[in-house]
Amino acid sequence: MKSKLFVLIGPTGVGKTELSLSMAEFLNTPIFNADSRQIFRDLPIGTAAPTAEQQQRVKHYFVGTHSLTDYYSAAQYEADVLAVLDRHFNQEGHQNALLTGGSMMYIDAVCKGIDDIPTVDDETRRILMDRYEEVGLEQLNQELKVLDPEYYNIVDHKNPKRVIHALEICYMTGKPYSSFRTNQPKERPFEIIKIGLRRDREELYERIHLRVDEMIRQGLIDEVKRVAEYRHTNALNTVGYKEIFNYLDGTWDLATAIEKIKQNTRIYSRKQMTWFKRDTSIHWFHPDDHNGINEVITQHTINI
Repeated sequence: MKSKLFVLIGPTGVGKTELSLSMAEFLNTPIFNADSRQIFRDLPIGTAAPTAEQQQRVKHYFVGTHSLTDYYSAAQYEADVLAVLDRHFNQEGHQNALLTGGSMMYIDAVCKGIDDIPTVDDETRRILMDRYEEVGLEQLNQELKVLDPEYYNIVDHKNPKRVIHALEICYMTGKPYSSFRTNQPKERPFEIIKIGLRRDREELYERIHLRVDEMIRQGLIDEVKRVAEYRHTNALNTVGYKEIFNYLDGTWDLATAIEKIKQNTRIYSRKQMTWFKRDTSIHWFHPDDHNGINEVITQHTINI
């Protein structure tokens, strides 16, 4: 029988963390983190990273492993996770593993694979970052529209990482970025079982608001101050940090910044659910439906 990779997913604030700990203990496996911001150290509050106590309770991979200035992509994440899973399954002899998080691209990277797109060299990356700082995102979008209209029509025009990466490939290879995208799922040597968590919108939003308030009480503002010198990095181009930067710059008062964090987190949660709903292989449950979740786990577990 194939080894099993359980994938626990859902929007931010839905309640993945506590359930993932219980699942990992039952499956006798460490947790493979699939949150693209939790891999960076120095951001434990704003990313709601697993606490020291939680990491002591269950071993976690890919939490706090990189500095804010490190370049890290979904393709690199795919390679890194597959390498650890290979050791976990084949060398250490485990039959089950657990991947959890809300970063859609990271989850797809492990479950479906990333297209074999050329690695961008340091010079090209530096040139495009300099252009971004010099002319801004709108101008780069217009360049992408000329060089690769197919990808321009589907990319998130407000996401500098996606736009810049596409242009890097265009300039480095002389070919459209879209020409390298096959969107063909890769075969994996393990079975993938996806469990999705969802709540009614009002319930989820209430949890998001309480979570943001708790982050402020835990010291989010001081955390943002500590990393302010790295605000130009992609790691900090994310909800929670951008809004507090505006507060520290004097653009907004604190109440406005907090409300914007809540609003933008709600927007992000809707984007996550839109992405996840396209995947018909996900078994959906309310986090309190322990019987339904346990039934799916039990049906697929081996050698517990």
